Amino acid sequence: QVQLVESGGGLVQAGGSLRLSCAASGRTFSSYVMGWFRQGPGKEREFVAGITWSGGSRKYADSVKGRFTISIDNAKNTAYLQMISLKPEDTAVYFCAARTSLRIRTMASDYAFWGQGTQVTVSS
Repeated sequence: QVQLVESGGGLVQAGGSLRLSCAASGRTFSSYVMGWFRQGPGKEREFVAGITWSGGSRKYADSVKGRFTISIDNAKNTAYLQMISLKPEDTAVYFCAARTSLRIRTMASDYAFWGQGTQVTVSS
């Protein structure tokens, strides 16, 4: 069974930075895509970034391009989301997700495996 465990959330001032981690276990992930989604108060879950397990392909939501960077450490089975220049509108619960494919998709329904989420709060 795939397990995803996020960490690294917290409270930060606008303009600050955070790095989220997603530790994956339970499978061989060479043919997986890892994604980060977020869900703000009263909002639907939205795609933030995705990466193929090889790291060869990445995709970002327009709202985070240039500020967020997704990466992966294959040796540690861990995906990361480096976030800089954070804004209050980035406040949300951030979820790590995985899907068995080599294609990055942006719909939450395309991902079968999910972590429990980590809260990111950006104060103004």
